[in-house]
Amino acid sequence: MAFKLFNFEKGKIQKGQHEQVFNTENMLPISEVRGDTLVLKDGGIRAIIKVTGLNLDLKNADEQDVVIQQYKRFLNGLDFPIQILVRSTYLDLTHYLNYMNDHVKNIDNDVLREHGQKYVSFLDDINLAQGLIYVKEFYIIVPFYAEGGEDEPSIKKGWWKKFLDVLESKDSAEKIVQRYRSFVKNRKFLDTRCALIADGLKSFGVDTERLELSDIVALIFKFYNPTMHNDQAEAK
Repeated sequence: MAFKLFNFEKGKIQKGQHEQVFNTENMLPISEVRGDTLVLKDGGIRAIIKVTGLNLDLKNADEQDVVIQQYKRFLNGLDFPIQILVRSTYLDLTHYLNYMNDHVKNIDNDVLREHGQKYVSFLDDINLAQGLIYVKEFYIIVPFYAEGGEDEPSIKKGWWKKFLDVLESKDSAEKIVQRYRSFVKNRKFLDTRCALIADGLKSFGVDTERLELSDIVALIFKFYNPTMHNDQAEAK
């Protein structure tokens, strides 16, 4: 299953030159999302892995040293680049509030039901404030570059060249076919990298989850629309 972020059909991109170059679609390097994989306009592919946090303050000094040493070994053992993303966002209590409302109204005891309703009302006020409770989300972006899988040339490419590549809006049928062939060919290598990361982090108690299509789209949408509610992002 694939999600097309942009529509490149000939009849739908007849715009003025200025608008065509500087619209939001052309500024983003993403072409589409296929299942759990991002396909970039340059043919590269990316996976996004969500990582659970690990509270070192709850561990003693010896346990902390073990975790740190294992994390160092994990990073030094990688033979490919990764990007670590830490995202701060407010805690969305909508789903929890719906869960509580469904259960509170079924309480037979009047006193307990009244206290439950007050508790739900208190949480609803916090949720409407959007910003009283913040949480951190941790992600690892795993790349596989289009140039024969060689990471170094793509990393060392100058920022100006990368910027011009993003602005290149011409997407011919040949490019689309070539991008699809590159995706089919290289996806297994990206899956291998994701498995290595998951196994490495699991060795010291960190759980991982590779984002699927709907989660990837919602995450990207929230990045470019930070003031919108989570439910709106999921609907998009």
